[in-house]
Amino acid sequence: MNARAVLATAPEIRANPLREESVTLKAADPCTFVVFGASGDLTHRKLIPALFRLSKQKLLHPQTAIVGFARREWTNEQFREEMKHAVESAGASPSEWERFAGALFYQSGVFEDHAAFRALGQLLSKVEEERGVPGNRIFHFATPPSEYATLVRNIGAAGLARRALRDDHAVPWSRVIIEKPFGRDLQSARDLNALVHTVFAERQVYRIDHYLGKETVQNILVFRLGNGIFEPLWNNRYVEQVQITVAESVGIEGRAAYFDTAGISRDIFQNHMMQLLTLTAMEPPARFEADSVRDEKAKVLRTLHPMTREEVARDTVRAQYAAGAAGGTPVPGYCEEPGVNPRSQTETYMAARIHVDNWRWSGVPFFLRAGKRLAKRSTEIAIVFRQPPFALFRSAGCETLEANVLRLRIQPDEGISLSFGSKSPGQALHIDPVQMDFYYLTAFGQDPPDAYERLLLDCNLGDSTLFARRDEVELAWEFVDGIQIAWRSGAPPLVKYAAGTWGPPQADELLAASGSRWYRL
Repeated sequence: MNARAVLATAPEIRANPLREESVTLKAADPCTFVVFGASGDLTHRKLIPALFRLSKQKLLHPQTAIVGFARREWTNEQFREEMKHAVESAGASPSEWERFAGALFYQSGVFEDHAAFRALGQLLSKVEEERGVPGNRIFHFATPPSEYATLVRNIGAAGLARRALRDDHAVPWSRVIIEKPFGRDLQSARDLNALVHTVFAERQVYRIDHYLGKETVQNILVFRLGNGIFEPLWNNRYVEQVQITVAESVGIEGRAAYFDTAGISRDIFQNHMMQLLTLTAMEPPARFEADSVRDEKAKVLRTLHPMTREEVARDTVRAQYAAGAAGGTPVPGYCEEPGVNPRSQTETYMAARIHVDNWRWSGVPFFLRAGKRLAKRSTEIAIVFRQPPFALFRSAGCETLEANVLRLRIQPDEGISLSFGSKSPGQALHIDPVQMDFYYLTAFGQDPPDAYERLLLDCNLGDSTLFARRDEVELAWEFVDGIQIAWRSGAPPLVKYAAGTWGPPQADELLAASGSRWYRL
């Protein structure tokens, strides 16, 4: 019986691929979720719907409270009405909504106002006394990164968080969830880490990357380590290259103030793509627990070959979208987007050839690409295997032989596919690629849960496996900083690509130099 079958018959069992074994789900502690930036897009689109679904599934403790904090001068009733719109798509019945709405509270204030944090502390004490919450708190920073330092200082100054001295599971506990990007370079990440640690111990800090909550990302290790036919092939003897793509069809969606100072390298590459790279390349952990898994991810980052200026010029591409079409509709170029500097040199696309210098992956290039306004929205990891000797088939008249490709589709249509060669019908010997596909929706009859559901619950349970540790963040920035420094000197130059395409021709040339190509998504 597979893990999903167990789930279907025993609701108290929760499949967790990054734990040592399937275990009875630990009961969630009653706590108060404090959401800073409660009037923002992330709260509406992701956080409140995820918390509602967890409540609906009875995975949150019934005494749990949710307190929003933002500039808007809302009452509790106005906040609840706004959040009601946010959960409409989750199929809330009147009774489910009423039960959830009773757990919602609101405090207005600006992040720089010490008095507002004192008022927040008074509200938290009142809510926790009324609902019987023993002081357990999760602080979620759903705000622009520029606000993180101010939030940490004021949480500390107001005494809202209890610092973990030894045991993070002591009651009451405090935890903080910090959204990416964590810093904008290595030094700022170090400075932010140092500041956060004045209020929270490392074991209390949950640096969230929602990609790690996606089912296929979690399944990378299960697929590889739980199936004897794949782990022996997961090395440079059998793998020719690895391609990781994070493609978005949308533009910057009104985020010009943030994106024009970040670019795709800080917004996607340093976090999402480095996480996908480490999960793909890491060694098997000693145990399926937080520190063991994150130790192996950090080891991968330590073995990344640091790129010289000449290597950055040769092995990276940076580009910016020009006017084009999205879904048949004309769209402006990046520099014509509202709020963007018309002379901006911010990249909306990047591609890179990266090398992991260890025994397992020596000589295997990892090709990474990420971009805005590409032809379609798609994220996947493609493991391209080496071709067998072709002489046998050439002598029999076969003209081509395609490489076997294992593709882990992260979004949309989460699943896994494997292509292999098969003789096509007929008298002549023709080998055509065919494909075996697995989709979560068709295999299990339902889409996988939203990533934030998994991650928010894991934080409530005190499981940090799917969150980035301090050394991971800083090591990723150390590598990306080398690229950024070379870019600032003009190596390579920023090029353009039409919106709605797959990027600039220079990205194709990056692979063509080694006789390869990007695989179609």
